[in-house]
Amino acid sequence: MSIERHDTKARMSRAVIHNGMAWLCGQVAGPEARHGDITEQTESMLKRLDGLLAEIGSDREQLLSATIYLKDSHDFAAMNAVWDAWVPTGHAPARTCVCAPMPADELKVEITVNALVPGR
Repeated sequence: MSIERHDTKARMSRAVIHNGMAWLCGQVAGPEARHGDITEQTESMLKRLDGLLAEIGSDREQLLSATIYLKDSHDFAAMNAVWDAWVPTGHAPARTCVCAPMPADELKVEITVNALVPGR
């Protein structure tokens, strides 16, 4: 069975697909929201995740698991408000949310997911 890598650089690939399952790299807010509050950053991050899922032939209804990294536990409720509106009813993935340092000071949230890729 083959391994399909998307947008591969020296350090990582944005997505890796094997046997109909995709592992996506961590997503953070885009440049337009990088200095925004947790709501803006979560919305931007999920928009970027939608784009990456579409790029590989998947979507949020195919999510299997999600790991969310929050810089500050006080942002949990506001992040969840955006998350809950984004996840399609009946398609919530297994999810873990932990507090962790971010790779840049202005970042408040990062997510990584696994998803099915139908037809692969």
